[in-house]
Amino acid sequence: MRRLILAAWLAACACAQAGAAPLQVSQVAPGVYVHIGQHKDIEDGYDGDIANIGFVVGQEAVAVIDTGGSYAVGKALREAIRQITRLPIRYVINTHVHPDHVFGNAAFVEPDPDPYPDPAAPAAPPRLVGHAMLPQAMHVRSATYLRSLARAFGAQAGQSRLVPPDQTVARRLTLDLGGRKLELTAWPRAHTDNDLTVFDVASGTLWTGDLLFVERTPSIDGDVAGWLAATGDLARLPAVRTVPGHGPVVRDKNRALARQRDYLTVLLRDVRASIRAGSDMAAAMATAAASERARWQLFDAVNPRNVSAIYPALEWE
Repeated sequence: MRRLILAAWLAACACAQAGAAPLQVSQVAPGVYVHIGQHKDIEDGYDGDIANIGFVVGQEAVAVIDTGGSYAVGKALREAIRQITRLPIRYVINTHVHPDHVFGNAAFVEPDPDPYPDPAAPAAPPRLVGHAMLPQAMHVRSATYLRSLARAFGAQAGQSRLVPPDQTVARRLTLDLGGRKLELTAWPRAHTDNDLTVFDVASGTLWTGDLLFVERTPSIDGDVAGWLAATGDLARLPAVRTVPGHGPVVRDKNRALARQRDYLTVLLRDVRASIRAGSDMAAAMATAAASERARWQLFDAVNPRNVSAIYPALEWE
């Protein structure tokens, strides 16, 4: 215990001396730390800090789960880890390709100068892990994401860049942090075509990435029917607590999943009805899922984008 207290104190001193500002994290279960992102739209006051990110601490190593929307956010997360533990960061896991979850990867590929227990022998950079489709998704979207980041941050975009995974998951993979196992599952096309969930067996904590939104309007970048199917499968998974991609950590994930399912179902129904009635996409954007508006934050920003994402495909049904 004294050794752990000393390590935490030294970490805090190191951060203070470096002038770093560690990201605020909360321990939601023993060894499980989460930073809750802000409910901001990516087109309005975006600062790279809108997604839920965090880490799990085992007996031998740490695994990071998503890294935030910029190098600066990733760096702040790394500083937060070093305030809590000196164990080496063995894995950085990305739940999907969206920029608010992955641009912080760049902060973790730098050598760690002071891991525990041997500061004289810096640990190797962590292994980056993601869905089997993630490398291709990063390759295709890289230029667009970097342009968007430059518009949002200007020169402050700094060292932000997309860093693809070293190891990919086609179906399932178990990672060992020393006395603590993480079970990774790759999902068929749903929120995106590269969704990955992480289950911490020791605490019963499920990290869903953006397969689950709480409070914030779900954002579609994949297949609604596939997402609804994944929602049913997620409901059957045992979990003591669930960390969504956005919104607060929840105990009753099935209630949160049901609310999300209601939104996706109503959206799908209303867009199909608009198409059958001969309404164009602009009209559908103004009316589809309007009955859900009061239940979700950022509805007026996100819902029209969802309609524009699914309308063309539904026209061909």
